[in-house]
Amino acid sequence: MITFFATPKPFKGHIAVIQRNAITSWTLLRPRPEIVLVGDDQGTAEIAGDLGLCHIPVVRRNEYGTPLLDDIFAKAEAQASHDLLCYINADILLLGDFMKAVKEIAGWRRNFLMIGRRTDVHIVSSLNFASPGWETDTRQRAAREGILETPMAIDYFVFSRGLYGGIPPFALGRAGWDNWAVWRARSLKVPVVDATARVLVIHQHHDYAHHPQGFAGVHSGEEARKNHELAGTRGFASIKDATHKLTAEGVKRNFLSRLIPVSALHLRRTLSPMRLLDGSRPGRHALGLHRANVAKLAAKVVSIGGQLRQGRQ
Repeated sequence: MITFFATPKPFKGHIAVIQRNAITSWTLLRPRPEIVLVGDDQGTAEIAGDLGLCHIPVVRRNEYGTPLLDDIFAKAEAQASHDLLCYINADILLLGDFMKAVKEIAGWRRNFLMIGRRTDVHIVSSLNFASPGWETDTRQRAAREGILETPMAIDYFVFSRGLYGGIPPFALGRAGWDNWAVWRARSLKVPVVDATARVLVIHQHHDYAHHPQGFAGVHSGEEARKNHELAGTRGFASIKDATHKLTAEGVKRNFLSRLIPVSALHLRRTLSPMRLLDGSRPGRHALGLHRANVAKLAAKVVSIGGQLRQGRQ
């Protein structure tokens, strides 16, 4: 039915734990997807062997040693047995609702892009997948502790074969390329479906020790700058810009998003107050503050301010 592909980071420390959690969760989906791991970083060949996955060890890299997106997508698509593919970050846990959503959208339209918001959960240890209640326990934990990230963070892309021909040589794991990928589908008039309402996608929170400059390097370093340059000034969109939403009643049009022409999608970010939060990312991350929490706090302050003004009138 579908081919998953990912390029894991080196399996070291906490990253090793959460990546094994994530990739194992994919193998438990039903029907089980074909899974392709691309790259030769430490531990990738071993987990592919342990879980019976396809492994493509050779991937083109930039001068910093970072895997390049165009080569990853091209090699995965050439290897894939299915016409439906899913690029997914290797720290993302999936549950049974994911495949149900994919099946429903695939039955609605042959060509599409499915994306959705993630829920951040701080997981530090290996999950007990042998327990029959692991998925229920994980859902309950996400309900208690999870934080729904903003539409800017995009961690998976389910798409039809051939959608992403001609990808620029983006650096994987650096800012900018994911927003370009949404814009690209919109620019080709391919339906973009936001599955957030029907799918719980769990991002296992982690540090950014894999980059010499940490969080700031990933989001505003030289590689991120080059990614934005490759995307172009207009090559930007977020989950808010999905043309459709997957609801309890099926796929429905997202009329608000469809009012914005593709040529103007980048203005949503330029004019959004959330851009101020983007600039504060390094400091917030050091303090353990998620953007979603800061945004909620700001909204609450505005609400209280309005109530006080009404009380004085």
